[in-house]
Amino acid sequence: MSEPAPVVATTPPARRRLRVRWLIPAIVLAFLAPAIYSWTRMAMLQSSLPLGVRTVEWLRMHQFNWLVDDAEHVYYSWKAPKKGGPQLATLPTVGVAAHSRHRRVHEPWPPPIKPVFAHPLPGEGIWKPTGPPVDGGPPVLVTTFRTERDYPRIVAYVAWFDHTRTALAYYPGRYEPPSATLRGPMEVPFGQRWRLLATFNSGFVYADGLNGDALDRSVNEPLRDGLATLVAYTDGRVDIVDWHGGPSPGPGVAFARQSLPLIIDHGRLSPALDNSTKWGFTLGNAVRVWRTGAGIDRRGNLIYAAADYQTVTTLARILQRAGAVRAMELDINPEWPTLITYRHRHGLLPTKVVPNVQQPVTRYLVPDDRDFFAVYRRLKGSRIAVPLR
Repeated sequence: MSEPAPVVATTPPARRRLRVRWLIPAIVLAFLAPAIYSWTRMAMLQSSLPLGVRTVEWLRMHQFNWLVDDAEHVYYSWKAPKKGGPQLATLPTVGVAAHSRHRRVHEPWPPPIKPVFAHPLPGEGIWKPTGPPVDGGPPVLVTTFRTERDYPRIVAYVAWFDHTRTALAYYPGRYEPPSATLRGPMEVPFGQRWRLLATFNSGFVYADGLNGDALDRSVNEPLRDGLATLVAYTDGRVDIVDWHGGPSPGPGVAFARQSLPLIIDHGRLSPALDNSTKWGFTLGNAVRVWRTGAGIDRRGNLIYAAADYQTVTTLARILQRAGAVRAMELDINPEWPTLITYRHRHGLLPTKVVPNVQQPVTRYLVPDDRDFFAVYRRLKGSRIAVPLR
């Protein structure tokens, strides 16, 4: 009869291997715990942005900028436009058809945008209203046109706002500007929606240029001399200027919002324009991305432009072609370009002009993370201010 096998005690090396098997995950978890906590806090905050977009922004702010840049560089290099290629057969439809009884008989202003191509497509560069006239003329006009002969499929979306029929307002968002003393409703106020004509995105965030802003005599971030500044005055005028008025605007300013230096001055492109990051950190270090900008024509009317696959120089050329004598760059990259127009028929009817799939047509009708501009029908006899209700 054989003897039973002896019971072998667990050896110290085996115990060490068991401890190591548990110790490594514990160390990894302890290392990641602060990041998990930070991401969870971010995910639980109120936001107008999808979680995926917010996660990318969170990675950028937490030492993972290299990872995001590498991934985006691969993606946007693959998506980059190639020179040449087939021509477009039609342009995107924007605006509404003008009825004959609304057409003006005198020479129109603004004049049509001169096409880049020798054979323009139907409607290319031709302004169309976004709704019924105000005081006999259109308050908002929109159009599209192809931007470069080398890239025949790139389209610019442009809007023109009549300063005699519209009033411009500026609204801080939920998180931008970061130090707002007067944040307001973070959306178009309900009491003003009956006269709402359009909304569009603002400029670079404060951290990307120390851009100042102020409204209704409250300074949210100090204004900096030498920066392009979109200014609305209480008498109704709107302008884009090279700011040299100190950190706080005077009592005649309804609001002021800065975003980097001027890209057009006296009708000419700034000689400082180049492909460096001083004109914005682009996704994946790509130069040709979605870019937006605002300009002033020689009669004091505001122009907004947005187009994909743009450098800061080509954006400036778009605004120059649209009639801007001074202009500034607004926000860039695909998440942010927004131009929405509104009609009023049994309620508010918003329409996207810029086809941004990452933002809903209701953007700015609900609280938004970033600041923005609203264009209203101008009320006769009233001084311009930013209505918060």
